[in-house]
Parts: sequence; C-alpha cells; structure tokens
Amino acid sequence: MKALKNTFAGFLISFLGSLPLGYLNVIGVDIFSKLGINSLFSYLLGVISAEAVVIYFTVIFANQLAENKKLMKIIDFFAIFFFLLLAYLFYAHSNQTTQEHNYLEDYVHYSPFLIGMVLCGLNFLQIPFWMGWNLYLLNANYISLIKNLKFYYISGTLLGTFFGMLAAILLLESFSQITFSFSKYFMPVVIPLFFMALAVFQAYKVYKKYFRSKRVSIF
Repeated sequence: MKALKNTFAGFLISFLGSLPLGYLNVIGVDIFSKLGINSLFSYLLGVISAEAVVIYFTVIFANQLAENKKLMKIIDFFAIFFFLLLAYLFYAHSNQTTQEHNYLEDYVHYSPFLIGMVLCGLNFLQIPFWMGWNLYLLNANYISLIKNLKFYYISGTLLGTFFGMLAAILLLESFSQITFSFSKYFMPVVIPLFFMALAVFQAYKVYKKYFRSKRVSIF
C-alpha cells in the first residue's frame, strides 16, 4: 500500500509539473515536428535520465533531514518562506520560457537523448522544486522514503515526467495556439498561487503545532 501511495504521489506531482510551457516542452515540440516520434521518445528518456539523478539526491537529502527532529522543526518554519520562494521562482522563470524559439534549430543537430539529458541537467529550478515537495510530503506523512520505498516514489516521478511531457508536447503540436494560451497563464499564475496556498497552509500548521498548544497550556 505504501509503495502504491509513493508511486501515485510521485506520478501526480511530476505529471502536473511537466504540463506548463517550459523550454523543455518547447524544444520537445521542435524535435517531434522535425525528427518524429522515435526521436521524441529518445529525448524524453534523456530528460528523465538526468532528472532521476536529481530526484535521487534530493530524496536522500530530504530523508536524512526527516530523521533529525531538531532540523525538522527548523524546516517547519523555513518551509513557509521556501514555498513563497518557489512561487517567486516559477513566476520569474515563466517570463523566459517563451524566448527559446530563436535558437531551437541549434539543438536538433545533436542526439535527442543527449539534448534532453543536457537541457534537463541545466534546469536548476528543479532542485528547489523537488526539495520543497519531498520535505512537504514527508512532513505531511503522504510518502515514506525508507529503504526501497524511495525507489517507488522516484519511479512514479519519472513516469509522471515522461507522460506529462509527452502529453504536453503532443497537445502543443496539435493545438499550439490553444495550449499556448493555457500554458501562458499556468506557469506565471496558477503554479505560484498554488505554492502561496501551500505557504499559508504551512504557516497554519506551524501555528497549530508550536504556538496554539502552548497558549492552551497556559490557561
């Protein structure tokens, strides 16, 4: 049951996180339109190969933090500002996502697998994204990352990225104008608001866990 829960949580977060119009999806559309579906699959495999390394180390780091109660208390407070930072980063990054069209042709001369692996490796925004989610899910007891359970979670995230990007790229290719209009607002508006909502919810949890109980005990 825990394995299935881990897989589903990883898949859902990664799938939804792969839908916005980012440069990885834009270049994926270009590869699909110029080189076909097989090259697109190769490109996506390159993306998840690099992402697997990033997620593995963020999971290990998050799991070590979760075992230290004092650090987790600090993280409970820090998570409020962390979610707000993620909201800002996604908002700021969204202004650059549609500026990649001018040099897409420079990439298609290389192996699609290599293109996906290198570009995903250069996407440093995924590090705070996954650290924030891993710590949040651990704190809320939505996932367990002990022993082999962490590999179910990682597998779920990789499947979510693969199918999320595949769906986004195919939609962008077929309905480019409609999908672009949706994605244009999804990255700078919906995702930052989502992380702001998480920040508010985390602030309530911190108040309930560390402050409300003390006020009740005084009376």
